[in-house]
Amino acid sequence: MEIRIGIANTARELNFESAQSADAVAKAVSTALESGQPAVTFTDVKGNSYIVPTAGIAFVEVGTEESRRVGFVA
Repeated sequence: MEIRIGIANTARELNFESAQSADAVAKAVSTALESGQPAVTFTDVKGNSYIVPTAGIAFVEVGTEESRRVGFVA
């Protein structure tokens, strides 16, 4: 699924594909914000890790878990 994270005072967003479920991503972000952790870590499908400071998170958009269609849609 695609994850898009907006970071405060930054013009660009962080976009990546993750193998985690939408619930797991939402729980990781909410737990980090509620407990006051300084950062939250994500891993994409290629194995890259992203460490995002919780103080700078403007928004987190989690895509749907539906598979992509291949071909033309009429």
